[in-house]
Amino acid sequence: MNKEIDWKELGFSYIKADYSFVAYYKDGKWDDGNLVTDDKITISQASPCLHYGQQCFEGLKAYRHKNGEICMFRPDENSKRMNISCERILMPTIPEEFFIESCKRVVKANERFVPPYGSGATLYIRPYIIGVGDNIGVSPAKEYIFGIFVMPVGPYFKGGMSPVNFITTEYDRAAPMGTGSVKVGGNYAGSLMPHEEAVKKGYADCIYLDPATHTKIEEVGAANFFGITKDNVFVTPKSPSILQSITRKSLVYIAENYMGMKVEQRDVPIDSIDEFIEAGACGTAAVISPIGAVSHKGKKHVFYSETEVGEVTKKLYNTLTGIQTGDVEAPEGWIEKVNL
Repeated sequence: MNKEIDWKELGFSYIKADYSFVAYYKDGKWDDGNLVTDDKITISQASPCLHYGQQCFEGLKAYRHKNGEICMFRPDENSKRMNISCERILMPTIPEEFFIESCKRVVKANERFVPPYGSGATLYIRPYIIGVGDNIGVSPAKEYIFGIFVMPVGPYFKGGMSPVNFITTEYDRAAPMGTGSVKVGGNYAGSLMPHEEAVKKGYADCIYLDPATHTKIEEVGAANFFGITKDNVFVTPKSPSILQSITRKSLVYIAENYMGMKVEQRDVPIDSIDEFIEAGACGTAAVISPIGAVSHKGKKHVFYSETEVGEVTKKLYNTLTGIQTGDVEAPEGWIEKVNL
């Protein structure tokens, strides 16, 4: 354990760990990859990742359980999603077993950076793939780098989970039939300005509506939306331009199988959000960010409360985080143990 780190004061900032993982794709195949101590990579200035955005990434976490074991949460789902991203922008895919074992190698090598059980902190894992090499034409790269780095991150809500407010934006996060459903950097570059404008107005972030009609909720900042109706139905938007959150997928399962709720994945019209008595944004970083209120065209809709978290949202959060930390029995295949 790393005694130099104050686990309870950690934020979500880059911290260099002892080792990273780097593998190279050349001549049509991936090499076995290696653990490296240098956190810098050297690439050609003509690399397609720099000019044409040929790159993708993932984010997942490892947790220390009460018995001291270190476990990753659903890395197979991150592997599947990364390969979908790779296929969309014509990059070579990563075999699932190679992806998972490579993540394990990095976590194991950086075991001293895995926060202790009960601290609320976790080890964040960032795999990425970039197109590299001398390739100035608008075409796929011939060489690629698959890298993974890790860093300890603190609990998202240091003072306990609390609601935050959002405002809709006129900007589009993604185009119809574009790359909104995959985890590529260009999606996030386009979100920087809308996010900044929302924050300047006093909101946590903005809500993106569907790019075709601007009438339906798609994403909340970089997270997926969910709402709880008055008759206890868990609702989440369905759209081809939404990134499929693994946290959202897990919450859908928990709502149905742990809490006995009805689940609907469908259109969520912004003008009908008064059907929800609770709402939240879900993703890897916070798990759930409860939404206190949404402002749209000058009108403000408050869900459960702007200061208190709803009971259903609390239970969803506690169940999922309990599964991640080993305190609640997990569905088969959700927890991947890292053998130390």
